[in-house]
Amino acid sequence: MTRAGRRTALLGGSFNPAHRGHRRVTLAAMRALALDEAWWLVSPGNPLKPAAGMAPLAARLASARAMARNAPIRATAIETRLGTRYTADTLRKLRARYPHRRFVWLMGADNLAQFHRWRGWRTIARTVPIAVIARPGYNGAALAGPAMGWFRRYRHRQDQAETWTQWSLPALVLLRLPPDPTSATAIRARDPDWARRFTKPD
Repeated sequence: MTRAGRRTALLGGSFNPAHRGHRRVTLAAMRALALDEAWWLVSPGNPLKPAAGMAPLAARLASARAMARNAPIRATAIETRLGTRYTADTLRKLRARYPHRRFVWLMGADNLAQFHRWRGWRTIARTVPIAVIARPGYNGAALAGPAMGWFRRYRHRQDQAETWTQWSLPALVLLRLPPDPTSATAIRARDPDWARRFTKPD
């Protein structure tokens, strides 16, 4: 397959910091969806997350690149270059820049639970297929949330996941993958100065 036609997952997030859970669930999702690669979109700033406690973008990007090493995962701060802050705008510009790539959006069940709060969430759903990674403790709220109520008639079974490029949009699949308990919040609690390891000295 040529690079232009690569099946590419997009996983957005703060990556504050990136950790083995990000890597493990990404690789498991790639297997389930028969993907060629994944891009971690390290956010300049999540509109739904407080700025307090957020490490600088350079440190978060460096942690993501270190965690993605030797895997078909590309950590990028492309939203900074695109000048976008909201996912709907990022997807619109990515599709214009890479018209022949096949993109699928990855997110955790915790994000599905609040997806209805995202700006232009229905536009996102009509732009790319969405694969939701189940997360213990969040699945109930995600399945009962307003977004899932809207998505219900567009949901596909996990055993159909490899055919996502053939789905009509909107389209959603819930991936039940081996869970990983790693938490960025816990990492920051244990090591509040973690970002210093990824910050170049002046």
